[in-house]
Amino acid sequence: MIPASELILNPDGSVYHLNLLPDHISDTILTVGDPGRVAQVSRHFDSIEFEGTHREFVTHVGYYRGKRLTVLSTGMGTDNIDIVMNELDALVNIDFLARTVRPEEERMSLRIIRLGTSGSLQAEVPIGALLATEHAVGLDSLAQFYPLMETGLETQIATELQQTLALPFAPYVVRGSDLLREQIGAGMVMGNTLTCPGFYGPQGRSLRLPLRQPDYIARLQNFRHHSGEGEFRLSNFEMETAGYYALGRLLGHEVLSVNAIVANRATGEFAENSSAVVDAMIERTLQRL
Repeated sequence: MIPASELILNPDGSVYHLNLLPDHISDTILTVGDPGRVAQVSRHFDSIEFEGTHREFVTHVGYYRGKRLTVLSTGMGTDNIDIVMNELDALVNIDFLARTVRPEEERMSLRIIRLGTSGSLQAEVPIGALLATEHAVGLDSLAQFYPLMETGLETQIATELQQTLALPFAPYVVRGSDLLREQIGAGMVMGNTLTCPGFYGPQGRSLRLPLRQPDYIARLQNFRHHSGEGEFRLSNFEMETAGYYALGRLLGHEVLSVNAIVANRATGEFAENSSAVVDAMIERTLQRL
């Protein structure tokens, strides 16, 4: 039995942070960082059966072309993704009354699609592009607390990137769902996403504080790993994808990150109408579900 201090439930039986019940979870979940973006997705629905808000977690459940979908905001950062992924999994794979994990044959694998904004690291990934993440590289510490198993290629990339950036810790590298990327990513840029534990220094931005490595962005842009699978390089960065991919692998869920490119760090540009780029990402993803 899972203790009350570990699986925390609200008085109505909902899970602690998300404030959701198992009935609120469909097999396909769209996640967004910004709570205001939930309605930007659900306005395309034919009908909405549930709307809930708790802290930064806003949830709409409804139907799009006959398919039941859950849309959930997560807030920013892999610390929030740790909450979201664990609690979504608990909602479908733990019996809340018995406080026990469901038998393996009863467990559910969710399809989780992150719809987020991102900045490009390479000049050839332009503003306005939609990018589907193949591998995510985490510069945060989330995976250090879980028994994440990486492939040989993933370990090699992590080791080389640690050396390139002179980091005192090893990044983690995780490949996302091939199934979802093939279904949703057709016609999108395929890329490898760097997940950073912050928006300013960790993404190479300097306002009043200088960076420890003035050439940090150049090191990221020039990073290459060559293997039998081809050349690996970093295409964009944001703050959540690696957490999704790591916990998705550990928990057995199919996860894909779709990125609306609204900034290009190589050219110094930012989208004049970022909302239009996000709308295009939402519409294309919904059409392919």
